[in-house]
Amino acid sequence: MCLSTLNPHPHSSPAVRKTSSTSRPGRLRARLWKDRYLLLLGLPGIAYFLIYRYVPMAGLYMAFIDYSPFQGIAGSEWVGWKHFARIFEDPEIVQVLWNTLSISFLQIVFAFPIPIVLALMLNELRNQIYKRIVQSVIYLPHFLSWVVVIGICTIFLKGNGVVNDLLKQGFGLAQPVPFLTDPSYFKPIVILQVIWKEAGWGTILFLAALAGVNPQLYEAATMDGAGRFRQMWHITLPAIRNTIVILLILRLGHVMDAGYEQIFLMLNPFNMEIGNILDTYVFFKGIGQSDYSFATAVGLFKGAVGLVLVLSANYIAKKLGDDGVF
Repeated sequence: MCLSTLNPHPHSSPAVRKTSSTSRPGRLRARLWKDRYLLLLGLPGIAYFLIYRYVPMAGLYMAFIDYSPFQGIAGSEWVGWKHFARIFEDPEIVQVLWNTLSISFLQIVFAFPIPIVLALMLNELRNQIYKRIVQSVIYLPHFLSWVVVIGICTIFLKGNGVVNDLLKQGFGLAQPVPFLTDPSYFKPIVILQVIWKEAGWGTILFLAALAGVNPQLYEAATMDGAGRFRQMWHITLPAIRNTIVILLILRLGHVMDAGYEQIFLMLNPFNMEIGNILDTYVFFKGIGQSDYSFATAVGLFKGAVGLVLVLSANYIAKKLGDDGVF
């Protein structure tokens, strides 16, 4: 009698098992219903990535066939790695790869640290009104298209432009400086354009990271006799180190993208040799000549290189003690 009282049903009935098995889906439905507004808010972003990022991946199949618009994807001949081999058989590709990598690494070396420096400088300002005005002024160029930026640059740097007029009046130069046609000026101008357009926008990310620094750390450092520079070196920079590492890793993933719109608008017959990058090379060789399979193969090659760089940089960052991207 005691045994039956303690355990009247030694084996769970089917109804009990059914209730326990359906409890988890029930909790999931309740959680989804509770967060329904957040999920609806995220639907546009999810739809964007599905439509413009994941669905087009089906087109990567074109890299392995001799695609013909008349035969379609199903009727085109399978050629395997033929188009990938063509990437390295073209004698022009060596110069194109060098141009792409050199411009990308120059942007990392010179353009990437500028937002960090600006964020540190703005963080030291105590006048909040002046700080907001400066911040607004420096990130406004981000909202200009590259067509407008290149147009402004052309007006300033052409033979009878503002810069040459100032050089002529101030230094007495007899001949205008060929900023737009001399290949030696191409890369410095490209880097300066990137800095002017994007440095202020990148500063917002580092200022957001700096907003989370505990003010008591600065107060304690002041009491210990640390000046502004030492506070910046020992408190501010370590506080944004993880943000710097993550953004650098993400930037390395785009090392094969030197900026198609900007470079394409800056190209002319005089600087084509030093300014032609992978994106413009694909446009001229692939899209311009209707060689869609080759253009797809180059795009897939760029993506693979970017993936390897991101994984490698993330692995190194974790080995050095940082969080990394994932």
